Amino acid sequence: MQSTMQDVPLLISRILTHGSALHGTSQVITWTGGDEPHRRSFAEIGARAAQLAHALRDDLAVRDDDRVATLMWNNAEHVEAYFAIPSMGAVLHTLNLRLPAEQLVWIVAHAADRVIVANGSLLPLLAPLLPHLKSVEHVVVAGAGDRSLLAGAEGVQVHEYEDLLAGKPTAYDWPELDERSAAAMCYTSGTTGDPKGVVYSHRSVYLHSMQVNMAQSMGLTDADTSLVVVPQFHVNAWGLPHATFMTGVNMLMPDRFLQPAPLAEMIERVRPTHAAAVPTIWQGLLGELTAHPRDVSSLTQVTIGGSACPPSLMQAFDELGMRVCHAWGMTETSPLGTVARPPAHAVGTEEESAYRLTQGRFPAGVEARLTGPGGERLPWDGESAGELEVRGPWIAGAYYGGQDAQPLRPHDKFSEDGWLKTGDVGTISPDGYLTLTDRAKDVIKSGGEWISSVELENALMAHPAVAEAAVVAVPDDKWGERPLATVVLKEGASAGFEDLRAFLADEGGIARWQLPERWTIVPAVPKTSVGKFDKKVLRRQYAAGELDVTRL
Repeated sequence: MQSTMQDVPLLISRILTHGSALHGTSQVITWTGGDEPHRRSFAEIGARAAQLAHALRDDLAVRDDDRVATLMWNNAEHVEAYFAIPSMGAVLHTLNLRLPAEQLVWIVAHAADRVIVANGSLLPLLAPLLPHLKSVEHVVVAGAGDRSLLAGAEGVQVHEYEDLLAGKPTAYDWPELDERSAAAMCYTSGTTGDPKGVVYSHRSVYLHSMQVNMAQSMGLTDADTSLVVVPQFHVNAWGLPHATFMTGVNMLMPDRFLQPAPLAEMIERVRPTHAAAVPTIWQGLLGELTAHPRDVSSLTQVTIGGSACPPSLMQAFDELGMRVCHAWGMTETSPLGTVARPPAHAVGTEEESAYRLTQGRFPAGVEARLTGPGGERLPWDGESAGELEVRGPWIAGAYYGGQDAQPLRPHDKFSEDGWLKTGDVGTISPDGYLTLTDRAKDVIKSGGEWISSVELENALMAHPAVAEAAVVAVPDDKWGERPLATVVLKEGASAGFEDLRAFLADEGGIARWQLPERWTIVPAVPKTSVGKFDKKVLRRQYAAGELDVTRL
């Protein structure tokens, strides 16, 4: 028996036309570093997205399935590209501007990008790469920047963004695409081997956007303004540009002004109610607000993901009136996998903080299971720890294999029955709340037992003298592996290693056998391109004898 429902495809173009028509007065507010931010209404974004699509189709001969890359900050022009490119039938490919040059060259070649839309301020990054980007035929430059840097780009035509849009029609007959066709692609940061391409469909983006807007997720409305700090090149800014066009949420886009001081200023002046970013951004903002207090009272909800939020950071923002909501996800999950909204029965009780410190509960669109070392299925009892595997309509089932190549399903990333192996180790409570204890590659295997590097880091960062701390496994003749604690002290603060070790035992509740013997002070913890602790760098530095390590 068939249903009687209309078969209307779930397309990004429908999100665009809905947002620009029904929420036309909502705004994309781009910080400029000057007296006034730049404001562009959703209606204007819709009109300019149509003009961009006409320009790409008519002037640059972009056709269906062509990859159009963006090398851009979070700003209005990037939002226009977000909607125009997939809506016309091409594929949006966001380039991570923080990746090493050789990885960017590899990614552009693997994706076979024909066009790059770039912010003028990023031309010093793009120009040296262009001679190596053999598939690129056009570069479109938006905003101020030194165009002369591109003068030697042989075989590449350079265009002005505003000139391309000028005079083009402000409406576009968006095609009725297959909702399962490619809409956008992001590459993983390539911490092991070459980066891996994840290709999102129109259907997956649409369903993911609906979940982002659920009350049990971010739950934003047209009364909100969201400060979108998470980069648009990082898993589609966690889906916020698409989700906000569904509900009319204003977006405050920081452009290149991602330092703590300008972030604090834009919160005070523009008055956002919500913000989303990784923990390292919030650590920096907390330090800025501690040193230079501002009125940030408008910001009442903060979504933190990308890596675990230290409890001390969550408490500090609670005291500022900013309620932190933990979330978990990855490039392969679009990224929304869990959100830590406490259940109703726990709100206002002692249980509430414990729920908030988890990574969160799985929404209806994400199925999860835990797998033990031997491949056995583990129970959701809040105690049994195993590797997290997930599946769902916005979760990758393969990686992009390259032009004319088959999708890749490596055995270490996908199970035989198609579930994504996340590489995260954790437990799941009977009511579906995930608590991650480590990455599988980062867990410390000492004397046949596991030590959680995340637990040690969170306990260390609760010390009043510690700004950041990262813990990695290092070889040990007796135990196989032991933890090395790398610590960044706050400016002007001091703390001895014996004191820090005692703090872990007395205040952190860390068992004596788990306490690190090896300690080092570093000026900063190395970060990946998306702001996570880059532990492979620390392990490499230790192996090369580059760290000044004290053994207690």
